[in-house]
Amino acid sequence: MITLSPLKRRLVYVTLFEVLGIVFATLVLMALSGSQAQESLPVAIIVSTAAVIWNFIYNTLFEAWESRSKITVRTLKIRVIHATGFEGGLFLFCLPVYMLWYGVGIGQALVMESALLLFFLVYTFVFTLLFDQIFALQHLSKK
Repeated sequence: MITLSPLKRRLVYVTLFEVLGIVFATLVLMALSGSQAQESLPVAIIVSTAAVIWNFIYNTLFEAWESRSKITVRTLKIRVIHATGFEGGLFLFCLPVYMLWYGVGIGQALVMESALLLFFLVYTFVFTLLFDQIFALQHLSKK
């Protein structure tokens, strides 16, 4: 196992996650749109960049809301609200991107977004599982 400082670990995580995510999302978009990599790669990069930016903005706003609301524990209900809000915001951004870029209607754009949402659900789980096996958390690696 490789042990990194918390900051380095986060940077390695987000870099590997996004680079591999862009590659896989490009393949998914190619399959869904019938396009070539040179057409789907820019969309995957746009969506990935939007996700990173939205993640930062959304989490900042969400944590401020939690603080103002005096929420001290993230219950299942709070986690569902968090996940739904994040994905909903990203969904609202991505839908018109797919429609404009690929020249498809809302139905096809919904299929594309739904497929990518399901893909990233599985990808995030598998990636995090493997990442945690390779890059130890400092507080867990001292045992």
